[in-house]
Amino acid sequence: MRPEDYQPALTWWSHTWRLLLMLAISVLAFAGHGENHLPHAMWFIGADLVVGVACYVATWWRRSHPVLVCTFTNLAAMISMSSAGAGALAMVSLSTRRRWREIVPQIALSIVCGAVGDEFLTGSSSDPRLQRYAFLVAITAILVAWGMYIGSRRELLATWRSRAMLAEQEQQAKVAQARSVERARIAREMHDVLAHRISTVSMYAGALAYRRDLTPDQVHDSAETIEANSRLALTELREVLGVLREGPGDADPEQPQAGGGDVDDLVAQSTAAGMRVTYTRTADLTTVAATTVRTLYRCLQEGLTNARKHAPASAVTVRIEPGRADGIDLLVANPLPIGDRSPSLPPSGLGLIGLAERVELSGGRHSTTRTDDGMFILHVWLPART
Repeated sequence: MRPEDYQPALTWWSHTWRLLLMLAISVLAFAGHGENHLPHAMWFIGADLVVGVACYVATWWRRSHPVLVCTFTNLAAMISMSSAGAGALAMVSLSTRRRWREIVPQIALSIVCGAVGDEFLTGSSSDPRLQRYAFLVAITAILVAWGMYIGSRRELLATWRSRAMLAEQEQQAKVAQARSVERARIAREMHDVLAHRISTVSMYAGALAYRRDLTPDQVHDSAETIEANSRLALTELREVLGVLREGPGDADPEQPQAGGGDVDDLVAQSTAAGMRVTYTRTADLTTVAATTVRTLYRCLQEGLTNARKHAPASAVTVRIEPGRADGIDLLVANPLPIGDRSPSLPPSGLGLIGLAERVELSGGRHSTTRTDDGMFILHVWLPART
């Protein structure tokens, strides 16, 4: 990752505390300068401050031209003690890039220029020369280490953010794919039903067009059949409005559609497969629209599949009963698994996305709840007639 990719934008507070810290460093360095030269060369004090201000201004471009700014502040350190704060910031900023081919020359330049400046500005100091040089090397090492730590931390945070964004994009892609697959499955599921309705309408309409010997009662019965099948076809077609068919094979017919008796058979099959299901049905499915029964069947199938997949050997409660507003309520409840009983199973959640698509297309509502006592509850409400 390039340094430009993980350098964060600075806020006004970031600029402020950096400026205050630079000023503090410059004041400390300038204090020693004043003790040695203030009584003798007032003009030199002014020159020192002018160079220091120029270094402060140059630090504004420390990110776009890090080597140039650091070189300038290092050279300025030979004649200006007030530039110490700007030089420290430039060295730290350069070190955040963690490029040794840039850092090593600047370390050498900083030590040489610092030594020259020490002799020129504070040469009359009573401190031993070796001690002053050791202090200069230590300060340079601290600035470089600090900058490299900041750069490493910034790159780590940028990497985490990049991975989080990538994971979010992958999850969104999975959700979009699941919706597309479920919509295509709904389209295939409805194919045979609509074909049957339309073919029936076509047959009776053709008979009316070519059979002129039909009695009025026969014509009336044929017209009623056409009207009933047309209404059913429109009702079932409304369920798949907006469904986009993607990819080849979307028109492949599926198995015959589920009816009212198939709901009971589904529970019986799950019980025969070893599931412990407590099943209660008080709703009369013979009076419910065929499209609602099919959606109810698929929702129950998904609920039982989730229970068998994520809470094997747990008792499952299934209730189908009349709901509010002339609807049908489906409730599937099972205990949440304790620990990780199925580590090899793929990530879950896509089946519930498909269920939500079905319920929404049917004009119903659904919810999933995890209760405090460790139960997972799937609740679906479907309109009895759609």
